[in-house]
Amino acid sequence: MVDVRRVKLPGVGVLHTFVTDDGGKVGVIAHRSGHSDLITFSDHEDGTDVTKVSLRLNEDEAHTLAELLGGTQITETLTALDQIPGLSIDWFTVDYDDYIAGQQLGAPGDRGFVGLTVVAVVRGDSANPAPAPDFKVFPGDTLVVAGTPEKVAKAFSFFRTGEVAARVAADAPPGG
Repeated sequence: MVDVRRVKLPGVGVLHTFVTDDGGKVGVIAHRSGHSDLITFSDHEDGTDVTKVSLRLNEDEAHTLAELLGGTQITETLTALDQIPGLSIDWFTVDYDDYIAGQQLGAPGDRGFVGLTVVAVVRGDSANPAPAPDFKVFPGDTLVVAGTPEKVAKAFSFFRTGEVAARVAADAPPGG
């Protein structure tokens, strides 16, 4: 298994890096805007004759590269689901300083997120599908969440801060 290191880049996104078996260093910067940078790089001890490469990929190009490198049918299925108007499927990786770290997941509806579903919690190499409300979340876990884009954004804010934003009219059921 490859050891992937993750570093938050405030205001930019997240940098994921790993070292290949032959000593190459590879990184992906996942920008908040949706595009990605695929990079190779070296440390000072690698010498100055090392070639460095940086490629800017839009979201569609990043998905294509992932498929070419061995992406699965699940990626295609999730991409197709993500094309459904009003449905957002997103991943939230829990950091040590996030409110949800060390907490029970709870029921989204009990926390003011009616119509939002935590599809799975990914921990290491295993997925915990449809986790129960008493499922304890730890730093490094990735929560797979589905709902309207607004509700997903609200849930991510709650996972970070523990605060629930005031309910807006768009979240109210028709006639409510």
